[in-house]
Amino acid sequence: MKAMLHAATTGAPDIRARGHCLDCAIRQHAVCSDCSAPELDFLTNIKTYKSYKAGDRLLEMGERAAFMGTVVEGVASMSRILSDGRRQVVGLLFPGDLVGRPFSPVSPFDYVAVTDLRVCAFNRPQFETTLRETPALEQRLLEMTLDELDSAREWMVLLGRKSAQEKLCSFMIMAAQRALRLERRRPMDGILIELPLTREDMADFLGLTIETVSRQIGALKKSGVIELIDARHLLIPSWEALEEAAGGELAAV
Repeated sequence: MKAMLHAATTGAPDIRARGHCLDCAIRQHAVCSDCSAPELDFLTNIKTYKSYKAGDRLLEMGERAAFMGTVVEGVASMSRILSDGRRQVVGLLFPGDLVGRPFSPVSPFDYVAVTDLRVCAFNRPQFETTLRETPALEQRLLEMTLDELDSAREWMVLLGRKSAQEKLCSFMIMAAQRALRLERRRPMDGILIELPLTREDMADFLGLTIETVSRQIGALKKSGVIELIDARHLLIPSWEALEEAAGGELAAV
């Protein structure tokens, strides 16, 4: 992914109705999932929505972060610029994932919209105060943090021990799992998945070159593990075959 030189984007205010948190499609996956009705009433009154276009920067590493939020629609990346100017993507945020780090005055990473993005946002100091005063939020944040730690360990194995093809197939499985989780569906043969990243971005995320990513996609297509619909959409004829190509079933992420 090419280094972005433009300043962090504020995020366009979303003119759609705020809506109540009880009616949120991704609430069961978000930090507020265990909140009571009165707590959700309070969150409804203090939240705002921010909308971003693909490529917009939400937060810049080292920037004083004025807000935190939850991804509602779309995908964002967390990345860091290396000393030689290369960008390393260290994580992806899907609907339900938290943008920003509570109790940290500055952003530890660059947060960039990979696709068009909608974020349910809160004033950071206000959200931190609410966390301290709301056990359900605090407990859920701890659970999400531990889940994120487990996922990070899983990806350490992927990046350190797997072949290029296994890395790419593992990424496809991860992207499919996250989308299916929102739809409350299980993986199956013949499923259509959408890749949230371009080939260049996948190369940055997986520690590969774009040429390697393209070559491996071609090899997977030739072997019948995937069928290409277009640049971002794949058909998976056999989920078991994809898992085998990934080096074995992955832990859910």
